[in-house]
Amino acid sequence: MLLTREQLQERLIALHQASLELVRDNSLEHLLERIAAVACEQAKARYAALGVLNDDGELVQFISVGMTEEQVALIPHQPHGKGLVGELMNREEPLRVPVIQDHPCSVGFPKNHPHMVSFLGVPIRAGEVQLGQLYLTEKVDASEFTSDDEKIIQMLATYAAAAIQNARMMEQMRERDLALTRRNVDMSLLNGIASTLTSSLELDDILNQTLALVMNYMKVEAGEIFLLTEDNATLRMVLHRGQAAEAFWMRNQFQMGEGYVGMVAQTRKTMISTDLVGDVRFVRGAVLKAGFHQIACIPLLSGDNLMGVMSVAAHAKDTIDNRTVEMMAAVGNWAGLAIENARLHANARRLAVLEERDRIGMDLHDGVIQSIYGLGLSLENVLLSLNEDSADAKARVQGAIDGLNQVIRDLRAYILDLKPRQMGEGGLIVGIQRLVVEFKAHTFVDVNLVHPEKGLKNLPETHSLALFHICQETLANAAKHAKAKNVNISMWETKDRALMEIRDDGIGFDMEKMRAAIGHGLANMHTRVQSVGGDVEITSHINDGTTVLAWVPRHARA
Repeated sequence: MLLTREQLQERLIALHQASLELVRDNSLEHLLERIAAVACEQAKARYAALGVLNDDGELVQFISVGMTEEQVALIPHQPHGKGLVGELMNREEPLRVPVIQDHPCSVGFPKNHPHMVSFLGVPIRAGEVQLGQLYLTEKVDASEFTSDDEKIIQMLATYAAAAIQNARMMEQMRERDLALTRRNVDMSLLNGIASTLTSSLELDDILNQTLALVMNYMKVEAGEIFLLTEDNATLRMVLHRGQAAEAFWMRNQFQMGEGYVGMVAQTRKTMISTDLVGDVRFVRGAVLKAGFHQIACIPLLSGDNLMGVMSVAAHAKDTIDNRTVEMMAAVGNWAGLAIENARLHANARRLAVLEERDRIGMDLHDGVIQSIYGLGLSLENVLLSLNEDSADAKARVQGAIDGLNQVIRDLRAYILDLKPRQMGEGGLIVGIQRLVVEFKAHTFVDVNLVHPEKGLKNLPETHSLALFHICQETLANAAKHAKAKNVNISMWETKDRALMEIRDDGIGFDMEKMRAAIGHGLANMHTRVQSVGGDVEITSHINDGTTVLAWVPRHARA
């Protein structure tokens, strides 16, 4: 039956209006329903359906029009792509059949499917690619569909192809936008963690900021951090943030392999549960009573070393996706590295304190203590001269008083800036000359000093102090231990070194015993001179005196 001009014009107008609606609609699900409905209207069909193919040509979506929801529910399954549906998948041209049952490809209908006779199928194509098919059955006003119906549905299929492509492109754009948004959130978290690592070396700051960033990223209500203790078998909670603090703190310690925290520490793998109530491995009843249903635990690793475990808990039961798990694992590695760096920094500070204590002790021994010892020797001599020469005794007492006042000044100055100043401002030679004068005044030892007339030129202050304190220590030993009567001090320089030799005629000592039990003073000599790149050599023989030879570089090390 041929259409009149008026009928054809009406169809074209209706088709044009329908196409405008299809182009405006970006929802793929709703779009498919509209296409099927418009096809029914234009071809006067009782039933219509639209099938969508995936990239592999498989039928993945099937929407029908004309049947009620109850009728659809009674049909055991949707089409599998067999029969005329499968035939149309392999065609580029429409398929129009007066009686479905008479077609050789017909395989019949499933149980409870409505009876259908006439059939019109049109592939929905975009270039060489088939996107889906339009199926029409049961022509209402005739026994079969006409060629005009076929042409109209072909036009509609062309519009439908463009609309489907548009909807798919919009869906892809939304997915890409979502992926970019997620990536930005991920980068924001990693940037926050990186800023935390570089902004502080304090362990408490690192733990607080890291946990806060992770909780905000995952939008959870509570979080906690456990650190591995020194026994490498116990994990102790050091931080909790968020809700239900009392519930979490009720169980703040786990052994390796115990509970979620212990299992994560033992396996060093992230563990997640969205049903804590039914998980027997979760051994914290107070947390369950607080209404938490989901927990995620990640190991805090620095290379192969386990630092601890971080866990975050939520009331919701939403599934945590793989992307979040990967991000948490990355954060765990970064946080573990930060924790280890903070601990190394703390250990370095403790070591620096110990080294500074050693240095202070060494300076006090070489400076103030030696001065006090010299005063002690002087006062011993006063006892010998009290009855014989009172004037000399008074002079020696006054000298001791002056010496004590100088010691007090030195000690006060040392306390103020922890830097001994006994060498004075005149340089090494002047400082040793003053040291010799004081030593001779406090003892009966004769000291002979030989040095270059113009002094030791351009010797760094640190190098001069090393030689000064070695001289001070050696003179004290000569009087206190060696019981020497004469001491000779020789100082000279070469192109690269400044040298000092101190020789006494005391009782000497056994070098082997000295190496086995080196005293604090002798150890200080080696430490001081070696710290500036020099060295000291000590030789001694029983009843044949002792010689100390020390040298330092003429110039400071680069």
